[in-house]
Amino acid sequence: MTYTIVARCPETQRLGIGIATYSLGVGGYCPFMLRGKAAISTQAFANPALGPVAISALEGGATPQQALRATAEADPGFAYRQVCIVSQDGAVAMHTGPTTRPWAGHHVGKGYAAFGNVLKGEAVVAAIAGAFEASSGQRLDERLLAAIEAGRDAGGQAAADGAHIPERSAALIVAGADVVEDLNLRVDLHDDAVTELRRVHAGYAPYLPYYALRARDPKNTPAQDVWARENLS
Repeated sequence: MTYTIVARCPETQRLGIGIATYSLGVGGYCPFMLRGKAAISTQAFANPALGPVAISALEGGATPQQALRATAEADPGFAYRQVCIVSQDGAVAMHTGPTTRPWAGHHVGKGYAAFGNVLKGEAVVAAIAGAFEASSGQRLDERLLAAIEAGRDAGGQAAADGAHIPERSAALIVAGADVVEDLNLRVDLHDDAVTELRRVHAGYAPYLPYYALRARDPKNTPAQDVWARENLS
């Protein structure tokens, strides 16, 4: 019972993942990043072992489709999974298993995939994809966050009787060539995890220039509270 977007930014070539679910601590077991190569997410009866399998294949020169086949070969329960791989050049490999709990499905676009399981319906995935495409030109973290918010607003996760299943954890991950510029935010347990992720992002994002400065030029970096007073007040 999870909805996700995995995407590449065509302007910066950065890769990112936005994900929300009823399960706890999703940022620790579904998304994976292979810097300079691909972003990967596995879910639906989640098997975290599939991330390292995909990474190993990609490191060995496999394409996303070949890496996806490697995860299938390694997992006797693959029919229950969703797995997505988006490469640095925008290639997408996507799998929704036939025995994943309904509603489950995916939408593959240019350089991204939106997908989920135990959802209100196809409209949730359509809303995720639509919000991502409508935000073209914005920063990748903003686009991913807007996309999962759209999925939530379209009904998100739903039980068999149609009742909404709350999002209790969420994560937002963006990585590029320089680790100093990465963003990795998690909400591991909250009654409204997507809203909380937005709050955390709003507080954290203004400090990105400071954290980059601190890593690259510590000699000329002021104390964080001093920098905040001078730049954020």
